[in-house]
Amino acid sequence: MLTSASLAPTAAPIFMPQGPLPWHLQEAHELLSLHGVDPARGLNDQQVQALAVRYGLNQLPAGRKRGVGALVWEQLSNFMILVLVAAAVLAGMMGDVTDTLVILAIVIMNAGIGVVQSWRADRALDALRKMSAIQAKVLRGGEARLINAKDLVPGDIVILEAGNQVPADLRLMEIAQLRVDESALTGESAAIEKITGALPAASSTVLADRLNMAFKGTTVAHGRGRGLVMATGLNTELGKVAGMIQQDVEVITPLQQRLSVFGKRVALVVMALCGVIFTVGVLRGEAPVTMLLLAVGLAVAAIPEALPAVVTVLLALGARRLVGFKALVRRLTAVETLGSVTYICSDKTGTLTQNRMQAEQWVVMEDGTFASWTSCSTDLSVTHKELLRAATLCNDATQSAQGDWQGDPTETALTACAAQAGHEKADLEAEYPRVSEQPFDSDRKRMTTFHRSPQGYVAYTKGAPEAVVPRCKAVWQATDGAALVSIDGEAWLGKANAMAAEGLRVLAVARRSYEHLPEAGGEIEAVESGLCLIGLIGLMDPPRTEAVSAVQECMDAGITPVMITGDHPATARAVAMRIGIVRQAQASVLTGSDLAQMSDDELKNLVRQVRIYARVDPAQKIRIVQALQDLGEFVAMTGDGINDAPALRRANIGVAMGLGGTDVAREASSLVLLDDNFATIVRAVREGRHLYDNIRKFVRYAMTGNSGEIWTILLAPMLLMPTPLLPIHILWVNLVTDGLPGLALAAEPAEPGIMSRPPRPPSENLFAHGMWQHILGVGLLIGALCLGVQAWALTNGNAHGQTMVFTVLTLSQLAHLLAIRSETSSLWQLGLWTNKPLLGAVALSFGLQMATVYVQPLNSLFKTQPLTRAELGICMASACVVWVAVEIEKLWRRRRR
Repeated sequence: MLTSASLAPTAAPIFMPQGPLPWHLQEAHELLSLHGVDPARGLNDQQVQALAVRYGLNQLPAGRKRGVGALVWEQLSNFMILVLVAAAVLAGMMGDVTDTLVILAIVIMNAGIGVVQSWRADRALDALRKMSAIQAKVLRGGEARLINAKDLVPGDIVILEAGNQVPADLRLMEIAQLRVDESALTGESAAIEKITGALPAASSTVLADRLNMAFKGTTVAHGRGRGLVMATGLNTELGKVAGMIQQDVEVITPLQQRLSVFGKRVALVVMALCGVIFTVGVLRGEAPVTMLLLAVGLAVAAIPEALPAVVTVLLALGARRLVGFKALVRRLTAVETLGSVTYICSDKTGTLTQNRMQAEQWVVMEDGTFASWTSCSTDLSVTHKELLRAATLCNDATQSAQGDWQGDPTETALTACAAQAGHEKADLEAEYPRVSEQPFDSDRKRMTTFHRSPQGYVAYTKGAPEAVVPRCKAVWQATDGAALVSIDGEAWLGKANAMAAEGLRVLAVARRSYEHLPEAGGEIEAVESGLCLIGLIGLMDPPRTEAVSAVQECMDAGITPVMITGDHPATARAVAMRIGIVRQAQASVLTGSDLAQMSDDELKNLVRQVRIYARVDPAQKIRIVQALQDLGEFVAMTGDGINDAPALRRANIGVAMGLGGTDVAREASSLVLLDDNFATIVRAVREGRHLYDNIRKFVRYAMTGNSGEIWTILLAPMLLMPTPLLPIHILWVNLVTDGLPGLALAAEPAEPGIMSRPPRPPSENLFAHGMWQHILGVGLLIGALCLGVQAWALTNGNAHGQTMVFTVLTLSQLAHLLAIRSETSSLWQLGLWTNKPLLGAVALSFGLQMATVYVQPLNSLFKTQPLTRAELGICMASACVVWVAVEIEKLWRRRRR
């Protein structure tokens, strides 16, 4: 117990949270003396007021928020959106108010969605601030007071108890069996046993190794203690996480990149072609006003103004489907981004594992050899049962009214396993009541409980093998009756080390019989000596059962899974081996200490070879993600803790856990798994690929139709033919064909083998795999058919030529839509009825086109004339040619593959 006689300050100094060395390398009494804090009384009110002015509140600042105007401009500054605004202006100049309003509505809708998404992303800091709204028990003026944690200042002495959330970064001064759950900050799956002494100067700087510190945002799992506040607000480790989130930049998704490039190229090509059409028409003697209207109409029609709306609808439908798969999309573009992911960097604790300790292996000695078992069954030997009994009795876990075990995760795992084998803790305690105990101590690394037994008294001891095995004189084993055999300490410690190398947390359990209970206050070293070793127990946070198949699916899909954890390297390697991330028992593990000594260039040279990272802090997670991104990879980062939030924000897509995760992680993510199931990520990747395929199909469909229109109008004057279409025809064709039919592509089922192909290369453009050749080639075919029909009408003196060209253009695009439902499979292989919404949209569009031809009021509006059966037959036959041509192209693709 620290005394205050020599430490009482003579004045009221201002506390300075600094010293000659980092806090964990200095003794607690040195820090108290250095900063003039009385350990028996704490700070007085005068000191608190001065420190509060100097350091501010112990909370995370709101940060500078972007106004609505800035958010709106951010959305409208996209090049594709600016092109659409220009198209709306041109349409208005033509007098087409309807088209102008439609385009502007599309622009407003997309800007609105983007503003909402940006606003939701900024809520990550709000979630971090909410974590500060807790109470803290603090020693001030010699009294223990309960205050709001935001009012803590550096120099305060905080009193910790089991269940408390640590309110600031503390240098621990006094402890009693204190264990802290730091999984949310460091990734450690087990509660950390704390100490008060200074750490060696050469010790690791990783947070998980700073055993004499307690960090803001973590939780006291067991015991009690006192700590000196060293940092508050943004100066805490949690605050540094908040700072990293605040400073991080928004990552552009592959879809945004591709659509931006696509929009620029389309706009430039269309403007050039419109200029050519206008010039050629004027040179042929056409009226400049007529050609200007035609060129403007073609520009409005050729630019795929429906693309942003269709993409938004496709993303929304994909997000809706993902909810059915237990994945909640927070940013719509995340749906498509999943389809481009090449690396999944996954946190271990709670993501790949169950985030609960479980007894994995029990080892005793029978007939001179080690005997182990891995399941808690009732069919066990006497020695095994004694090990279960000892682990259950030397245990402080308690059972709630609901039947759940509460307490230290290690002890709850032991009692749960024993209960499965028929050793109920309540029954054992009734038979062997506890009469005394020597609680766990971090220096001794063991715990002993004394129980009354039918033969007298028995003491059970459990702790670290290196702290228990050397104190044993024999091995306890039983067949028909209890027997003691000599102990080979080196063999037992070797067995314990082998279990630890498999990622297990190993406990040794021993016993000693007494005729009379040892006197209270007896020498603990004497009491915990001459023990009989019963056996070893190995525990770990086990992998999720579905994680193995999910990891294999990722690999089959060409995605590299990587584990990034704050846990021990051996534990990380063992879990990675179990779920298949690595295959070799000696797979390399890169630790946080290794990363701290590496330059960014050195990390880039290694990052594609490493599959396991251990003892990693939040800033290092960002370095790993950044190194992969600098090499051109698209990275998904999964996690559930506070320590994961910066990397979730920095990754191309952040995937947070919805059940076991923290609010900080969820708010920083793009995707939240509602079932905390790693396998859900694989289903989300499949949906992302499916969605991108359907977006490509729409682009192929829309741009091929636009290409056909351009070829038709561009080639007609070159072939000395009159202008085949009016501006209203072009706008109508795009309205009828790009509307419902294009949206119906969202219902198209996924292509076969979608998860057996590699991810799309991040540099791949939207027109890869022959799409631009298809757009130009099939568009030219549509233009040739239109001009062929016009030539036939001119040759035969048919007055319905323009109406026939109008009809061929519309029906050809509908036939093309049916053909491009798959890039390789024929329509008959797909099945005509596998996409009923698309068939309905085609039927509706066909009916609307027939109305423009055969409904008299529409004849006047569209300058059309009713066609004869023969003329309509020619139009439909021409459209069928397009369908046949595309099917032949797909047949060629299948044979080529």
